[in-house]
Amino acid sequence: MTSFDEQNTVVEDTQNIKCPSCGGNTEYDPETLGLKCPFCGHEMPIEATFDHHVELDFNEAGNNLQHLWNEEKRVFSCGNCGAESVLDAHVVADFCSFCGSSHITVTDQDAGIQPGLLIPFQVSNEQAQAKFKEWIKGHFFAPNTLKKTYRLNKISGAYLPYWTYDSQTSSQYVVRVGNYYYVTETRTVYEDGKARQVTEQVRKIRWHQESGNYREFFDDILIKASHTVEPKLLQKVQPFQLTSLTDYKVEYMSGFLAERYSVSLQQGFSEAKDIMTQGIVNGIERSVAGDIVEVASLSTDYKDITYKHILLPIWISSFHFKEKIYQFIVNGQTGKVSGNYPLSAMKITSLVISILIVIFIVYLFIDS
Repeated sequence: MTSFDEQNTVVEDTQNIKCPSCGGNTEYDPETLGLKCPFCGHEMPIEATFDHHVELDFNEAGNNLQHLWNEEKRVFSCGNCGAESVLDAHVVADFCSFCGSSHITVTDQDAGIQPGLLIPFQVSNEQAQAKFKEWIKGHFFAPNTLKKTYRLNKISGAYLPYWTYDSQTSSQYVVRVGNYYYVTETRTVYEDGKARQVTEQVRKIRWHQESGNYREFFDDILIKASHTVEPKLLQKVQPFQLTSLTDYKVEYMSGFLAERYSVSLQQGFSEAKDIMTQGIVNGIERSVAGDIVEVASLSTDYKDITYKHILLPIWISSFHFKEKIYQFIVNGQTGKVSGNYPLSAMKITSLVISILIVIFIVYLFIDS
């Protein structure tokens, strides 16, 4: 069964969007921000919307069946790194985009909660590969043979899952408050064997305890829902410009995959509460008058909790060098690059020897 949109574009039940010109499957094109047919080049714009009406009730998450990803998605699991990828039902995965392993199996697991927002890819496949070449050639300690003979595995466009949380918080607290005061004290000091009296102002702290209530609303606490990409690599390509979040549309997924979240909605909120707690502590310490304010106890109620599932774009690949695999990622929005690479023992040794020679020459010059 097929249906037609307003532009008479054929949409299959599997959600692969047919080209109205030649009938081929179209793919999202980061350069035009629309759909493009890889066979005939026909382009179709995507009307981006920014309604952002995707705040879902956290306490009703188990009952929000209408917000589950549709049945036209299936989940592939990697037997090597454990990553779970969500792809259209008609797509066949033959390798893991996160570690390069071919140990891929289709699972019966549902794709979970459908994303409400995403940042569409703005960096193309060709641009991502060009950035890799520029990146690897710019690392002095990478082996020269790698720069000349590296083999980049197939690079994949993947959307990484994140949660965002909103909550109104109401906290009861007890704080220790310290206020400075000064007293005049006289003490004896000895100089050259002689004693003399010194009078000075010494700062003291007078402590007391206070209790009270504190309220704060937290908006869009961002929690990464993935464990597959090395945190240090991902941190180097951040930040994403979240002001560009766009309402999720299936067209943006065409030709790309999304990682299924490995951090559950409940686990994510636990991490979000840690961030909120630190914000509450900071807010209390700012609101209480005193030279020193220390929160001794804190009890917080979380109300009106809502969440969003969002997707952020990266290009991810790996390259082989001397039978080892090194991961490489590109921010699919900004083009920032990060990756691991082997170090040339010869270059490091040469640098150390050169430094030692310079130190020895400087020593001879000074000693003469």
